[in-house]
Amino acid sequence: MSSLVFPQPARGLGLSRRACLGAALGIASMGVLARPARDAAPVVLATEAPVEMDPHGWLVSEKLDGARAWWDGSRLRFRSGLFIAAPAWFTAALPSQALDGELWAGRGTFETLSGIVRRSHPVDADWRRVRFMVFELPGAGGTFANRVARIERLARQQPAGAVWQAVEHTEVSSRAALQARLDAVVRAGGEGLMLRRADAPVETGRSGSLLKLKPLQDAEAVVIGYVGGQGRHAGRLGALKVRMSDGREFLLGTGLRDEHRDRPPPIGTVVTFTYQGTTAQGIPRFASFMRVRTV
Repeated sequence: MSSLVFPQPARGLGLSRRACLGAALGIASMGVLARPARDAAPVVLATEAPVEMDPHGWLVSEKLDGARAWWDGSRLRFRSGLFIAAPAWFTAALPSQALDGELWAGRGTFETLSGIVRRSHPVDADWRRVRFMVFELPGAGGTFANRVARIERLARQQPAGAVWQAVEHTEVSSRAALQARLDAVVRAGGEGLMLRRADAPVETGRSGSLLKLKPLQDAEAVVIGYVGGQGRHAGRLGALKVRMSDGREFLLGTGLRDEHRDRPPPIGTVVTFTYQGTTAQGIPRFASFMRVRTV
Protein backbone atom coordinates (compact mmCIF):
# COMPACT_ATOMS: atom_id res chain seq x y z
CA MET A 1 0.00 0.00 0.00
CA SER A 2 1.41 3.36 -0.99
CA SER A 3 1.39 6.19 1.54
CA LEU A 4 0.54 9.81 0.98
CA VAL A 5 3.82 11.66 1.58
CA PHE A 6 3.62 15.19 2.99
CA PRO A 7 6.40 17.44 1.65
CA GLN A 8 8.29 19.30 4.37
CA PRO A 9 7.42 23.03 4.71
CA ALA A 10 9.95 25.42 3.24
CA ARG A 11 11.77 27.36 5.96
CA GLY A 12 10.43 30.86 6.54
CA LEU A 13 7.33 30.40 4.40
CA GLY A 14 5.04 29.39 7.28
CA LEU A 15 3.31 26.67 5.25
CA SER A 16 0.80 24.65 7.25
CA ARG A 17 0.53 20.87 7.25
CA ARG A 18 -2.78 21.24 5.39
CA ALA A 19 -1.12 23.39 2.71
CA CYS A 20 1.60 20.76 2.36
CA LEU A 21 -1.07 18.12 1.84
CA GLY A 22 -2.62 20.28 -0.84
CA ALA A 23 0.76 20.52 -2.54
CA ALA A 24 1.18 16.77 -2.34
CA LEU A 25 -2.13 16.36 -4.16
CA GLY A 26 -1.29 18.92 -6.81
CA ILE A 27 -3.94 21.35 -5.58
CA ALA A 28 -3.15 25.02 -5.87
CA SER A 29 -6.01 26.32 -3.75
CA MET A 30 -8.08 25.10 -0.84
CA GLY A 31 -11.17 26.77 -2.30
CA VAL A 32 -13.96 24.86 -4.04
CA LEU A 33 -13.13 24.20 -7.66
CA ALA A 34 -15.60 25.48 -10.25
CA ARG A 35 -17.53 22.82 -12.10
CA PRO A 36 -18.81 23.05 -15.67
CA ALA A 37 -22.40 24.30 -15.81
CA ARG A 38 -24.98 21.80 -17.04
CA ASP A 39 -28.73 21.48 -17.11
CA ALA A 40 -29.89 19.32 -14.21
CA ALA A 41 -32.60 16.77 -14.88
CA PRO A 42 -36.06 18.07 -13.82
CA VAL A 43 -36.66 15.56 -11.02
CA VAL A 44 -38.18 15.70 -7.55
CA LEU A 45 -35.78 15.34 -4.59
CA ALA A 46 -36.56 13.87 -1.19
CA THR A 47 -36.40 15.32 2.30
CA GLU A 48 -35.95 13.42 5.57
CA ALA A 49 -39.08 11.84 7.03
CA PRO A 50 -40.03 13.26 10.45
CA VAL A 51 -39.81 11.21 13.60
CA GLU A 52 -42.99 9.18 14.26
CA MET A 53 -44.08 9.47 10.64
CA ASP A 54 -47.81 8.83 10.10
CA PRO A 55 -47.98 6.91 6.78
CA HIS A 56 -51.69 7.50 6.15
CA GLY A 57 -52.09 8.98 2.66
CA TRP A 58 -48.60 7.96 1.54
CA LEU A 59 -47.34 5.23 -0.82
CA VAL A 60 -44.23 3.37 0.38
CA SER A 61 -41.42 1.74 -1.59
CA GLU A 62 -37.91 0.50 -0.85
CA LYS A 63 -35.14 3.10 -1.15
CA LEU A 64 -32.87 1.73 -3.87
CA ASP A 65 -29.18 2.52 -3.45
CA GLY A 66 -28.37 3.02 -7.12
CA ALA A 67 -27.82 5.89 -9.55
CA ARG A 68 -30.69 8.32 -10.14
CA ALA A 69 -31.50 8.46 -13.84
CA TRP A 70 -33.96 10.32 -16.06
CA TRP A 71 -35.11 9.12 -19.50
CA ASP A 72 -36.45 11.94 -21.66
CA GLY A 73 -37.78 9.64 -24.37
CA SER A 74 -34.54 9.51 -26.35
CA ARG A 75 -31.56 9.99 -23.99
CA LEU A 76 -30.70 8.71 -20.54
CA ARG A 77 -29.23 11.23 -18.09
CA PHE A 78 -27.96 11.39 -14.54
CA ARG A 79 -29.67 13.72 -12.07
CA SER A 80 -26.84 16.19 -12.69
CA GLY A 81 -27.83 16.43 -16.36
CA LEU A 82 -24.83 14.50 -17.71
CA PHE A 83 -25.71 11.94 -20.35
CA ILE A 84 -25.26 8.26 -19.50
CA ALA A 85 -23.36 6.11 -21.99
CA ALA A 86 -25.78 3.18 -21.92
CA PRO A 87 -25.65 0.47 -24.61
CA ALA A 88 -27.94 1.02 -27.59
CA TRP A 89 -29.86 -2.20 -26.86
CA PHE A 90 -30.61 -0.90 -23.34
CA THR A 91 -32.04 2.45 -24.43
CA ALA A 92 -33.84 0.86 -27.41
CA ALA A 93 -35.90 -1.13 -24.90
CA LEU A 94 -37.13 2.03 -23.13
CA PRO A 95 -40.49 3.56 -24.17
CA SER A 96 -41.00 6.97 -25.77
CA GLN A 97 -42.64 8.01 -22.47
CA ALA A 98 -40.34 10.04 -20.17
CA LEU A 99 -39.32 8.04 -17.07
CA ASP A 100 -37.69 8.90 -13.75
CA GLY A 101 -36.07 6.20 -11.65
CA GLU A 102 -32.94 4.50 -10.41
CA LEU A 103 -30.35 2.43 -12.24
CA TRP A 104 -29.92 -0.52 -9.91
CA ALA A 105 -28.06 -3.84 -9.74
CA GLY A 106 -29.38 -5.16 -6.42
CA ARG A 107 -28.87 -4.46 -2.73
CA GLY A 108 -25.36 -3.69 -1.59
CA THR A 109 -23.97 -3.15 -5.11
CA PHE A 110 -23.69 0.64 -5.27
CA GLU A 111 -19.94 0.76 -5.90
CA THR A 112 -20.16 -1.85 -8.65
CA LEU A 113 -23.21 -0.21 -10.22
CA SER A 114 -21.54 3.19 -10.14
CA GLY A 115 -18.50 1.84 -11.95
CA ILE A 116 -20.69 0.28 -14.64
CA VAL A 117 -22.86 3.27 -15.47
CA ARG A 118 -20.11 5.94 -15.31
CA ARG A 119 -17.95 4.43 -18.06
CA SER A 120 -17.75 6.47 -21.25
CA HIS A 121 -17.69 3.21 -23.22
CA PRO A 122 -20.33 0.82 -21.84
CA VAL A 123 -19.54 -2.86 -21.34
CA ASP A 124 -22.47 -4.96 -22.50
CA ALA A 125 -21.84 -7.83 -20.10
CA ASP A 126 -21.86 -5.44 -17.13
CA TRP A 127 -25.01 -3.62 -18.26
CA ARG A 128 -26.86 -6.96 -18.40
CA ARG A 129 -26.85 -6.75 -14.59
CA VAL A 130 -28.52 -3.32 -14.55
CA ARG A 131 -32.23 -2.54 -14.38
CA PHE A 132 -33.90 0.85 -14.64
CA MET A 133 -36.31 0.89 -11.70
CA VAL A 134 -39.00 3.46 -12.53
CA PHE A 135 -41.04 5.35 -9.93
CA GLU A 136 -42.25 8.50 -11.71
CA LEU A 137 -43.61 9.76 -15.05
CA PRO A 138 -42.18 13.25 -15.61
CA GLY A 139 -44.63 15.60 -17.26
CA ALA A 140 -47.64 13.34 -16.68
CA GLY A 141 -50.83 14.56 -15.06
CA GLY A 142 -52.94 13.16 -12.25
CA THR A 143 -51.97 12.15 -8.75
CA PHE A 144 -48.93 10.09 -7.86
CA ALA A 145 -51.22 7.09 -7.25
CA ASN A 146 -52.57 7.53 -10.80
CA ARG A 147 -49.06 7.69 -12.23
CA VAL A 148 -47.94 4.59 -10.32
CA ALA A 149 -50.86 2.69 -11.87
CA ARG A 150 -49.81 3.91 -15.33
CA ILE A 151 -46.20 2.82 -14.75
CA GLU A 152 -47.38 -0.62 -13.70
CA ARG A 153 -49.56 -0.95 -16.82
CA LEU A 154 -46.62 0.03 -19.05
CA ALA A 155 -44.35 -2.46 -17.27
CA ARG A 156 -46.82 -5.32 -17.73
CA GLN A 157 -46.70 -4.80 -21.50
CA GLN A 158 -43.02 -5.78 -21.56
CA PRO A 159 -41.51 -9.27 -21.92
CA ALA A 160 -40.04 -10.98 -18.85
CA GLY A 161 -36.58 -9.74 -17.91
CA ALA A 162 -37.06 -6.32 -19.51
CA VAL A 163 -34.42 -3.64 -18.86
CA TRP A 164 -36.87 -1.42 -16.96
CA GLN A 165 -39.31 -2.33 -14.21
CA ALA A 166 -41.86 -0.57 -12.06
CA VAL A 167 -40.88 0.09 -8.45
CA GLU A 168 -43.44 -1.55 -6.16
CA HIS A 169 -45.48 0.90 -4.06
CA THR A 170 -47.80 -0.13 -1.24
CA GLU A 171 -49.97 1.48 1.39
CA VAL A 172 -48.95 1.07 5.03
CA SER A 173 -51.70 1.18 7.65
CA SER A 174 -49.92 2.46 10.76
CA ARG A 175 -46.71 3.79 12.26
CA ALA A 176 -46.01 0.37 13.73
CA ALA A 177 -46.45 -1.25 10.32
CA LEU A 178 -44.15 1.34 8.75
CA GLN A 179 -41.43 0.63 11.33
CA ALA A 180 -41.85 -3.10 10.76
CA ARG A 181 -41.46 -2.58 7.01
CA LEU A 182 -38.33 -0.48 7.54
CA ASP A 183 -36.82 -3.08 9.87
CA ALA A 184 -37.50 -5.88 7.38
CA VAL A 185 -35.89 -3.99 4.48
CA VAL A 186 -32.79 -3.09 6.51
CA ARG A 187 -32.41 -6.69 7.77
CA ALA A 188 -32.52 -7.89 4.17
CA GLY A 189 -29.67 -5.54 3.21
CA GLY A 190 -31.72 -2.60 1.96
CA GLU A 191 -31.04 1.05 2.75
CA GLY A 192 -34.45 2.28 3.87
CA LEU A 193 -37.83 3.41 2.54
CA MET A 194 -39.24 6.14 0.31
CA LEU A 195 -42.65 7.69 0.98
CA ARG A 196 -44.59 9.78 -1.55
CA ARG A 197 -47.91 11.52 -1.03
CA ALA A 198 -50.50 9.52 -2.97
CA ASP A 199 -52.14 12.78 -4.10
CA ALA A 200 -48.89 14.51 -5.14
CA PRO A 201 -48.67 16.09 -8.61
CA VAL A 202 -45.49 15.92 -10.68
CA GLU A 203 -42.94 18.20 -9.04
CA THR A 204 -39.30 19.19 -9.47
CA GLY A 205 -36.72 20.17 -6.90
CA ARG A 206 -36.73 19.44 -3.16
CA SER A 207 -40.24 18.56 -1.97
CA GLY A 208 -41.98 17.68 1.25
CA SER A 209 -44.22 15.27 -0.68
CA LEU A 210 -41.29 12.86 -1.14
CA LEU A 211 -39.61 11.56 2.00
CA LYS A 212 -36.81 9.14 2.76
CA LEU A 213 -36.86 7.05 5.90
CA LYS A 214 -33.62 5.44 7.04
CA PRO A 215 -32.13 4.23 10.33
CA LEU A 216 -29.53 6.96 9.81
CA GLN A 217 -29.93 10.35 8.17
CA ASP A 218 -27.66 11.22 5.28
CA ALA A 219 -26.61 14.43 3.58
CA GLU A 220 -24.03 15.80 1.17
CA ALA A 221 -21.14 18.23 1.55
CA VAL A 222 -18.32 19.60 -0.59
CA VAL A 223 -14.67 18.91 0.22
CA ILE A 224 -12.94 22.25 0.90
CA GLY A 225 -9.76 21.15 2.67
CA TYR A 226 -7.76 18.47 4.49
CA VAL A 227 -6.35 17.73 7.93
CA GLY A 228 -3.34 15.46 8.22
CA GLY A 229 -3.59 12.26 10.22
CA GLN A 230 -1.94 11.37 13.51
CA GLY A 231 -0.89 8.10 15.09
CA ARG A 232 -1.40 5.22 12.69
CA HIS A 233 -2.64 7.69 10.07
CA ALA A 234 0.45 9.93 10.27
CA GLY A 235 1.55 10.93 6.78
CA ARG A 236 -1.92 10.31 5.41
CA LEU A 237 -5.28 12.04 5.42
CA GLY A 238 -6.79 12.38 8.89
CA ALA A 239 -10.05 14.13 8.01
CA LEU A 240 -11.80 15.98 5.22
CA LYS A 241 -12.89 19.54 5.84
CA VAL A 242 -16.35 19.82 4.27
CA ARG A 243 -19.02 22.45 3.75
CA MET A 244 -22.76 21.80 3.44
CA SER A 245 -24.97 23.76 1.04
CA ASP A 246 -26.17 26.03 3.87
CA GLY A 247 -22.60 26.98 4.82
CA ARG A 248 -22.07 24.69 7.81
CA GLU A 249 -18.47 23.43 7.96
CA PHE A 250 -17.01 20.53 9.92
CA LEU A 251 -14.37 17.79 9.80
CA LEU A 252 -15.30 14.38 8.43
CA GLY A 253 -12.86 11.63 9.39
CA THR A 254 -14.89 8.67 10.63
CA GLY A 255 -15.68 6.13 7.93
CA LEU A 256 -12.79 6.98 5.61
CA ARG A 257 -11.19 3.90 4.08
CA ASP A 258 -7.49 3.42 3.33
CA GLU A 259 -8.04 4.29 -0.33
CA HIS A 260 -9.43 7.70 0.69
CA ARG A 261 -6.66 8.35 3.22
CA ASP A 262 -3.98 7.53 0.66
CA ARG A 263 -5.68 9.31 -2.25
CA PRO A 264 -8.09 11.90 -0.82
CA PRO A 265 -11.04 13.11 -2.90
CA PRO A 266 -10.05 16.31 -4.73
CA ILE A 267 -11.16 19.71 -3.51
CA GLY A 268 -14.64 20.37 -4.85
CA THR A 269 -15.73 16.73 -4.68
CA VAL A 270 -19.23 16.12 -3.29
CA VAL A 271 -19.34 13.43 -0.61
CA THR A 272 -22.24 11.71 1.13
CA PHE A 273 -22.14 11.13 4.89
CA THR A 274 -24.46 9.68 7.51
CA TYR A 275 -25.26 11.27 10.86
CA GLN A 276 -27.60 11.09 13.84
CA GLY A 277 -29.25 14.43 14.47
CA THR A 278 -27.36 17.68 15.03
CA THR A 279 -25.62 19.52 17.86
CA ALA A 280 -26.97 22.74 19.39
CA GLN A 281 -24.84 24.57 16.81
CA GLY A 282 -26.46 22.61 13.97
CA ILE A 283 -23.42 20.43 13.23
CA PRO A 284 -24.21 16.81 12.23
CA ARG A 285 -23.65 14.43 15.15
CA PHE A 286 -21.61 11.23 14.68
CA ALA A 287 -20.97 12.13 11.04
CA SER A 288 -19.45 9.24 9.11
CA PHE A 289 -18.16 9.26 5.53
CA MET A 290 -20.30 7.07 3.28
CA ARG A 291 -19.07 7.60 -0.29
CA VAL A 292 -18.00 10.03 -2.99
CA ARG A 293 -20.91 11.19 -5.14
CA THR A 294 -20.01 10.07 -8.63
CA VAL A 295 -22.49 12.06 -10.74
